[in-house]
Amino acid sequence: MKILVIDVGGSHVKCVSTDNKTPVNFESGPKMTPELMVKGILSITKGWEFDAVSMGYPGVVRRGRIVREPENLGPCWVGFDFQAAFGLPVKVINDAAMQALGGYEGGKMLFLGLGTGLGSAFIVDGVIAAMELGHLPYTDGRTYEDYLGELGREKMGNKKWRGLVKDVVKGFRKALLPDYVVLGGGNVVHLKRLPPHTRRGDNAFAFLGGFRLWERKDQNAPGKVKADWTVADEGDWHEPVTEQTVAGSTK
Repeated sequence: MKILVIDVGGSHVKCVSTDNKTPVNFESGPKMTPELMVKGILSITKGWEFDAVSMGYPGVVRRGRIVREPENLGPCWVGFDFQAAFGLPVKVINDAAMQALGGYEGGKMLFLGLGTGLGSAFIVDGVIAAMELGHLPYTDGRTYEDYLGELGREKMGNKKWRGLVKDVVKGFRKALLPDYVVLGGGNVVHLKRLPPHTRRGDNAFAFLGGFRLWERKDQNAPGKVKADWTVADEGDWHEPVTEQTVAGSTK
């Protein structure tokens, strides 16, 4: 099966496919509707061949359906029929959850995506759940996302922002007790040092996570990631992660 993986962000939409591992992209932004996104995807992937689609969406997804409009994009995402628009099977998952899945190495992992906003996901023994930690109140009537998102970084400057990232990671570690934390998203490049028990993610993990959504179980596959996984409140899929997808990483 040839897969097209789409990573929808607040500033860009990026995609790769099984046969095209170099990402292509176009700008998104607050006026981009799902119709415009599909049109843009079909334009930049003209000539590509794929049998199914994985899409990481920057918002709340339940049982494979978008249930809340995005914070940084245009309207009409809830209820949009992506399968009809592409004419192919489509699996939709929260974008942070998709990137978390790509970087998962077993155990209990907290993922924080430092990008336009603050994405978050939690994986426990192969069960993945998207979270909205960025929307929790933090201080002075503002949320974690207000401080750790792109606008907060620009307002505070990198030095103060780095210190805040360290403090927030420490707080979430105490509250959620993960084995390790993965920091991903475009703004992770602005971190000079990682907080303790933290690993640096890679945007390529989002694409790997998209490929993993369609992987079948290989009982004999070696490697760290062999446990079955399910997506809590995100879908009906029960396919596992195997070493086969690690070999096909887009990094």
